[in-house]
Amino acid sequence: METTTFAATDGFPHTALVGVTGPEQAVAVQGDPRAALPLASVSKPISAWGVLIAVERGLVDLDEPVGPEGSTLLNLLDHTSGLPFEGDQTQAAPGTRRIYSNAGFDALGAHVGASVGMPFAEWLAREVIVPLGMQDTDVAGRPSAGYRASIADLLSFAREVLRPALIPVALRDLALSVSRSGLRGVVPGYGSFDDNQWGLGFELKGAKSPHWLSDSLPPETAGHFGGQGSFLFIDRAGDLGAAFLSGVAFSDEHKRIWPPLTEEIVARYGVR
Repeated sequence: METTTFAATDGFPHTALVGVTGPEQAVAVQGDPRAALPLASVSKPISAWGVLIAVERGLVDLDEPVGPEGSTLLNLLDHTSGLPFEGDQTQAAPGTRRIYSNAGFDALGAHVGASVGMPFAEWLAREVIVPLGMQDTDVAGRPSAGYRASIADLLSFAREVLRPALIPVALRDLALSVSRSGLRGVVPGYGSFDDNQWGLGFELKGAKSPHWLSDSLPPETAGHFGGQGSFLFIDRAGDLGAAFLSGVAFSDEHKRIWPPLTEEIVARYGVR
């Protein structure tokens, strides 16, 4: 694995841990790959993977009722349940708007935990964290935004997304495909979009601009960013995954460096 420096992070006033992986192994890292920092909403794709494992085992079903009346487990995964960012006051009928919701993911964790017969954190540790060797990761917090992990562990997870072993490829493909196209919604920090594309636990780049991913990345690029200055993205066209951790609140400084950084990562390490 190459130890490197990314030019796009020059002048960034905080810690900038960066990692890049191919499908088999990590290929580049900037900073300490084992330093565990808050993931904030980058927790959601990891939680989603635990949910999808339960789906594959037949312990829950994407179409079963969860959350507000008329909502399903799928609605919680793709942020169309109608639940708000926080709280339980429904803001729209299920399936009609893309309302980004921490509350929805926390409800998801509670429901899956009850269905599998153990706390969701225990399920996630047993079925995702330990099998993937994510030794620096702590999933004791909220399923929506409460986990901590290192760059090394996020790259392990990215390799699982690129070449899934814990769920079938078809289920991975479903998670990284547009769920309900044409729904209006807000990407926190970036504004409202008429077609706010989302998969199951993963945001999709689509045609959104401005965005935290470079405009040059393919529309099907999937990932997530978090309010503690973190991101994870999967570029299947380039056969790579990448992660960023800073441990500080998302700000204009992150918005400034992330698009050129993601472009630099893909230009240097992507397969085209």
